Amino acid sequence: MTDATAKRRGRPPRTESADTRDRILAAAREEFSERGYEKTSVRGIAKAAGVDPALVHHYFGTKEQVFEASIEVAFAPAANAPDAVAEGPLDGVGERLTRFIFGVWENPATRKPLLAVVRSAVNNEAAAAVFRRLVLSQVLSRVAAQLDLPDAELRAELAAAQLVGTAMLRYVIKVEPLASADPEQIIARIAPVVQGHLTGP
Repeated sequence: MTDATAKRRGRPPRTESADTRDRILAAAREEFSERGYEKTSVRGIAKAAGVDPALVHHYFGTKEQVFEASIEVAFAPAANAPDAVAEGPLDGVGERLTRFIFGVWENPATRKPLLAVVRSAVNNEAAAAVFRRLVLSQVLSRVAAQLDLPDAELRAELAAAQLVGTAMLRYVIKVEPLASADPEQIIARIAPVVQGHLTGP
């Protein structure tokens, strides 16, 4: 066995490992975005990343685990929503949260990966379970903690239902005239409803 062969076997150096892991995640995000959860395979992700499928399993495990790891990065901007809640008085929380969420959706750089997440979650229960975990752990539970009101979790979930439902109709299903309406017009109409869910009687 040559020295070169010996170097190729075993675990790659840490820097090479990080690069490979990042390449797999980038390929996974692209595959899930283009094909959806159902039609994406570990083999397809590996091919797009230029690695052996065994490496995908080595770094991430199952397809569901690859999906979760890949969307955590895509979901990161939305995970900052609780900070928008905490930035000012409760009587303005509806507008701050609505403006923040629609700002994430209106940005093409953050919209595309979010579309992949939502489309996959709608069409597959495994993907939906991952999406629920992220929404609950990173957004809703933290928003509820900021409210310090009775039924805070239910209030946060109702506000999220309003925002996610509107986003679905505008960005995923593209129902007109909602799909082409001015974002400020949408925020002006939705924010008071979100405010009512979060702080109303």
